[in-house]
Parts: sequence; structure tokens; C-alpha cells
Amino acid sequence: MGRRRKNGRDVHGMILIDKPQGVTSNRVVQVVRRLFNANRAGHTGALDPLATGMLPVCLGEATKFSQLLLDANKSYRVVAKLGQRTDTSDADGTIVETRPVAVSEAELLAALEQFRGPIQQVPSMFSALKYQGKPLYEYARAGKTVPREARSITIFSLRLVAFSGDEVTLDVDCSKGTYIRSLVDDLGQVLGCGAHVKVLRRTAVTHYPTNAMITLSDLEARVESLAAPTELDALLLPLDTPALSLPAVTLTEQECKGFRHGQPFQLAENESPPAERLRVYDDANCFWGMAKYRDSDGQYWPARVVIYG
Repeated sequence: MGRRRKNGRDVHGMILIDKPQGVTSNRVVQVVRRLFNANRAGHTGALDPLATGMLPVCLGEATKFSQLLLDANKSYRVVAKLGQRTDTSDADGTIVETRPVAVSEAELLAALEQFRGPIQQVPSMFSALKYQGKPLYEYARAGKTVPREARSITIFSLRLVAFSGDEVTLDVDCSKGTYIRSLVDDLGQVLGCGAHVKVLRRTAVTHYPTNAMITLSDLEARVESLAAPTELDALLLPLDTPALSLPAVTLTEQECKGFRHGQPFQLAENESPPAERLRVYDDANCFWGMAKYRDSDGQYWPARVVIYG
């Protein structure tokens, strides 16, 4: 059989999209892929349709490193509505419980203290986590509740921004796997009045700055003013940016050739203790992928290798 024909062009890099409300993350990826005429695209952690904010979209070979951003720390600003609990823990759901709100700021601050640092969190039934091969949200939409194990997460910072009446605005810095909807629902239970997410915005993913985001409408407007899709590539962040948290190594021409063909390499003894993973470059500072250390032989083996089209 012949090789499958590519649909689109080879373009490698990443762009930070300011996701609009009411649009799925997958839809954003489809639009970005079309605008760049790219043959591959993917996001690095979905945002709910209700949520807005930073959605890193990887194109081409950058998709091989999307897991690094899935595992990265993230920041959010959330507006929680007290007094109402919904079946999805956000404003898109159906109200299932209403209680009076009689919460003082002192009580709120005391409650927030319980959620700082390492905590256990039970994921929402409307999350994409899988149970017996199916996403939890599929069970939830069918009116079923299935067992969910509590997961270890870390809330690095939980700051009260505003508190007025039945609305609370919080800034949250958290580890991977944190569900802000579950955090707000749990807070409402501690306060005794219930709560759900009214507004949610992701403000940061790892080291990426908020001011580097671009909206879909701005991106579409730029496409209309350009002569060719390739001119849009100037907006892309470099291919290696998802891996910048890893230590880097520069290989010789021979070592780099071997790495690209699946062969391991070994660092000098004075460069120990070994890092678990490394970014790999050649002597021209071209990024070639990621290597993983193997204890059994003390060598670094290719884990992700970039193939430039």
C-alpha cells in the first residue's frame, strides 16, 4: 500500500488561543488547523465550553509534546455563585439544590484555607476521565453515577479577589488534574450553602504569559489580510516551547544522527545525577526531541523524535 496522503501542509509550532465562551476546545483546534492549513493539530488540555482563556494549540510535530503541557501547572480566575448547586457544578447545568446564603467574609476565608496545599479531590462526573473505557461525562449524560477515586492535587495559591452578596471571585494556581468545578462545589458544601461556577477563565499555563494569547477572531482577520497561510507562521511559538521545563543537551553530529534513528546516548559521568528527561539539540541549536533516562543501562533513549517535513 502507498503512503497516506497528507491533508494540509507541514507546519510545526504552537499558538496560544484565547478561547471564547460557548465553543468546545476541539472546535478551536479545528479552526486553527484550517486557518494554518496544517496537517496535524491538537490542544493540551480541554477547557469546558463555558470557560474562556488560554488554550495552547500544537501544530505538526509539536503535538508529540502536548502531554508535557497537560501535566503542567495552570492558573484560573473563577466567579462562584453561592446558594445554588447544579448537576454539572457550573452554570451550564440544571439547579438541583438551593439554599440561603449567610456567609461572612471571615467564614469564607476560613473555608478557603482548607483547600490550600496538597488535597484530595473527587473528579466531577462531567469530567473526561474514563471509567471502564468510557468518559465520565457519558455516564453523567445518561443519568448514571459511577465510582470515582479521590485524586491527589495541589492548590499552590487560592486568593480571594472579591466577595459581594452571593458571588465570590477567586484566583487559583493549581497542579495538573485539578477540576475547578469540583473545587467550587466542595467549597459550597463546606460553607453550607452550595455553589457552582458562574464564570471561569484560564489565565496561564505553566510559563506562557497571558499577553501572548490571540483570539480566534483576530487570527481569522489576519488570515484575510495575508497573501498566503505561510505568512501566519510568524505567530507560532517555537516547536520546543512545551519542553522548556526540561534540561537541555547538545549532541554531536554523530550522536544526533543516532538519536534520530532510535539509538541511545550516554552523558559524561560528571553530568550526573541524571535527569529523567532531556531536550535534545544538535550543534546548530536545532531541536530534535526528547530523551528519557533508563536506569538499566545508564543511557538516554529517544522518547519523542522530531521528524521535519
